[in-house]
Amino acid sequence: MTDSVITIGLLLPDVLGTYSDTGNAVVLCQRLRWRGIAARVLQCDARTTPPTTCDIYLLGGGEDTAQLFAATWLRKHHALCHALQRSATTLAVCAGLQILGNTVTDRAGQVHRGAELLDVTTRPRRRRATGQVVSRCTIPGVGLLTGFENHLGATTLGPGTTPLGHVQSGVGNGDRRTRHRTEGVITDRIIGTYLHGPVLARNPALADHILTRATGTTLPPLELPDQAKLRRGYLKAGSD
Repeated sequence: MTDSVITIGLLLPDVLGTYSDTGNAVVLCQRLRWRGIAARVLQCDARTTPPTTCDIYLLGGGEDTAQLFAATWLRKHHALCHALQRSATTLAVCAGLQILGNTVTDRAGQVHRGAELLDVTTRPRRRRATGQVVSRCTIPGVGLLTGFENHLGATTLGPGTTPLGHVQSGVGNGDRRTRHRTEGVITDRIIGTYLHGPVLARNPALADHILTRATGTTLPPLELPDQAKLRRGYLKAGSD
């Protein structure tokens, strides 16, 4: 926790901003402010030297060219990568998840280096995965996660790497070599997911898990009007 203000670094919103994943920053800030905790968002675009002392970092989704640019940009900023792996809590969505891995293979078969912060590799699927996803989160107490996936990548988790969830409906990571369908990845510092929505607007328990990590304190619950009703709607959409 930096001073008494939680600082959220929104990385490359000008590059990885295709699917409104920047909304995750809005969700985190508002859930902090409802609890009387000050928060600020630092937007770190491609021309900016990224800060290395944020409590939370966010990466969103993007198309192939943007994804490869973002991977190169991350590798150039060694101090930022160290912060992502060692000191901050990071949420990486879709392309953000893929570029934090070891490699990403494009549709032409060329292999590109990622930031190598996650033991995952991504290769193209035969068909794009699109639609609603429901998965059971591996984080105790979070429960079911819902979101919308739109990706051509199939992500393979390395040995001993923990998925964020186990898929009940939808594709998720799309690795055919695994017996059970998984979604995303989680480490001590990084949460990666294919879920858009934005994912934290649709899954407040996951948002609060990230905030608990960042603040180092157990946060009081928020009783918000219609939140349970909205969640039921998302779950129904994912099961249809």
